[in-house]
Amino acid sequence: MSFQSTFARFGRYAAPVTAFAVAIASLIAATAALANNQLDNDEIRERVTGKRIYLAAPLGGEFPLFYRRDGRVDGTGEALGLGRFIRPTDSGRWWVRNDKLCQQWTTWYEGKPMCFTLTEQGNGRVRWVQDNGDTGIARIGN
Repeated sequence: MSFQSTFARFGRYAAPVTAFAVAIASLIAATAALANNQLDNDEIRERVTGKRIYLAAPLGGEFPLFYRRDGRVDGTGEALGLGRFIRPTDSGRWWVRNDKLCQQWTTWYEGKPMCFTLTEQGNGRVRWVQDNGDTGIARIGN
């Protein structure tokens, strides 16, 4: 059966099938656009240097981290009452490499370095994905 005879046979469905195909293509393009909102080295530096980043806590509230211009990072969980579970404040260093924000704390996470990809979410928020697969949302403050 030739293409022309197949098209003639299903011709009355051509408009709905075409509309469906366009809708699917648009959805795929929108998904790709979201994936392309991942921040690169320069964008990460621009967004975090000298800023306070507020990590959304699972049970509510925010966990602030301050990314100093000199490469130091300070964090405190005092407002969330974390002093009962961990040292409530810590400091370390941060850097950007391979389009990832990396940090290493003095005592938190046993002092092991960790890196995150950041994806723009709009309204001053980014989605972070740690190399180990953990994810979350952060708000970028001043």
